[in-house]
Amino acid sequence: MSTWIWALVLLAAVWLANWGAEHLATPLKKLRKQWGFSVAAGGALVGIASASPEIGVNIASAVRGVGDIGLGTMLGSNVIAIPLMVITAYIATRNLKKKKAEKNHGQHIKEQLLKVDPTAVTVQAIPYLVIVAVVAILTVPKQWRGLQPVDGWIMLGLYVIFLTQALLRGRKEKEKIEWKKKEIWLAVAGVAALGLGAFFTVRATENLVAAFGISKVVGGLFITAPMAALPEIFATWSVAKSGQITSAVTSVIGDHAATLAVAFLPLALVTVPVENFPLFITVLSFVGLVAILYAAFIHWGSSEGEHGFKRWQVYTLGAVLFVYVAVVLFWVLNYF
Repeated sequence: MSTWIWALVLLAAVWLANWGAEHLATPLKKLRKQWGFSVAAGGALVGIASASPEIGVNIASAVRGVGDIGLGTMLGSNVIAIPLMVITAYIATRNLKKKKAEKNHGQHIKEQLLKVDPTAVTVQAIPYLVIVAVVAILTVPKQWRGLQPVDGWIMLGLYVIFLTQALLRGRKEKEKIEWKKKEIWLAVAGVAALGLGAFFTVRATENLVAAFGISKVVGGLFITAPMAALPEIFATWSVAKSGQITSAVTSVIGDHAATLAVAFLPLALVTVPVENFPLFITVLSFVGLVAILYAAFIHWGSSEGEHGFKRWQVYTLGAVLFVYVAVVLFWVLNYF
């Protein structure tokens, strides 16, 4: 098959996996309301479904013996997703219809503010930073370098703690929810779509990196990860346009906490080595940087008691993303 055909296969496979994730997300959203979880905590719950395409990709890459693709996808998606989703939400909310907008939204527009519930920092952002720090502790020291099975189990346990604390904090009154058979069957179909989409995502990436003559980890960073982000961008746009601004902005953290922790396990079980350490440490550093900026901007980027992202902070996240691409492409890859 020619390169352009594999590119189309990759696009179709990513969308198939995300179709499956969307139909898993619907029951989880209902569970959030039925169990009385807060909006920010609900982002962590729905993040399980949102991260399932990346988890599926890592399982498929581990099974096929191309774990570097999964490693690149896992790290790359955690760098690019946070800036892209914040930028998308900011643009989407500048012209919200009045009936969908939150109270004082007009004032937020004048102040160039993307308002976000401050609990997003303590419920999601800080625990996510802990996950990033643990990944660094387990993989950066020379004697521990590379992914080992024990690392995977540690990360899985850490995610269970992250999810539990997110769900138990800020509980609200439970709502009565009706369940339809169609939703359940669509969720089952979603699982099948996820598996099929993940397999062909890895298969297509394998062929594309071979055609371009690049390493598998770079293929994961710059082919699979950006493609995987496209459906998330459209989903963030849709949620933000509906007026659910905090959900649109915070779901990305719940998503990528699961990506970094749960998706770590299949790669660790097959002991994926870190072959290009300068590249690995550079990308991991950017993962931490964007998470720190995300938390700091929500907490300190407030205006008269309102928390969220000012326009200059949105631009800053975009600039960090640009610097990340430039550094990886023109420095690390050229000199190492």
